[in-house]
Amino acid sequence: MRLTTRLLVPVLGLALLAGCKKASDDDGGSGPGPSPTGGHYTALGASDAIGVGGSVPCLPFTDCPGGTGYVPRILRSLREQDAATRLTNIGLPGAVMSREVQDIGNGVGIGINNNFLQHEAPFVPPTTTLVTIFAGANDANTLATAIDRGAAGSVDANTYIDGQVAAFAEDYRELVAIVRGRAPAARIYVLNLPNFAGVPFAVGRSTRDRQWLQRLSVGFSVQGANALVGLNVTVVDLLCNPRSYQSATYSSDGFHPGDAGYAYLADELIKAIAAGSYPPPAASCAQMTIVPR
Repeated sequence: MRLTTRLLVPVLGLALLAGCKKASDDDGGSGPGPSPTGGHYTALGASDAIGVGGSVPCLPFTDCPGGTGYVPRILRSLREQDAATRLTNIGLPGAVMSREVQDIGNGVGIGINNNFLQHEAPFVPPTTTLVTIFAGANDANTLATAIDRGAAGSVDANTYIDGQVAAFAEDYRELVAIVRGRAPAARIYVLNLPNFAGVPFAVGRSTRDRQWLQRLSVGFSVQGANALVGLNVTVVDLLCNPRSYQSATYSSDGFHPGDAGYAYLADELIKAIAAGSYPPPAASCAQMTIVPR
């Protein structure tokens, strides 16, 4: 089956979600100083941030303390240290990094309503002391689908992808700059992406399709997320972690994490937050080249 018909479900994944407690709208006051625990936690993401694929997903912009996604799990850990910890969850299902990728997707018939740069980063509360960001999954799916539908035109697919990877890396730096401008005291933790060629939703597809997904997701991780280490951002390395490729990590759609996958993401982030650091992303690993180039 062609990539066009099989990539859309992960990108669009918001169904009827279980209602959860609404977060407080009060972001006033001077806010606490920088701290790896407590204070004010803000999450930027897509459907992952609200736990789509888990047994208890959440509605956007809610506290949802009983959710099984990684954001509620982190919140519960933080509240064990400081019961007054606040949450602002700006995760928007289907969100891509930029307006440009949004337009590319919409131009080939993918309904994308939001992007990180315009619809998430500008709304980070100034009192935020901790930020997590998980970006790029929908971008990889959108761009692979767009290439399959002719978006690259006469340009070689790999050349087109390399240009998109460079643009994503630049946009990621801009995203971090906006977040820092909004919340200068915040500590920022970023998750890079697994190599999508090895994720269950892509297994069994053609070599061509998996090569595109690999080039996009690995490029977004290495040139995009991993390069943020130099900007005083802590990067949690999913790309080279074998757990990112276990089928038990994922929900039935093979793309969104299930409960075990969200526990994995939360555990890695909680370790990094508690330590205030994380081992630097690997410069190379076998997971970077799952399919031959």
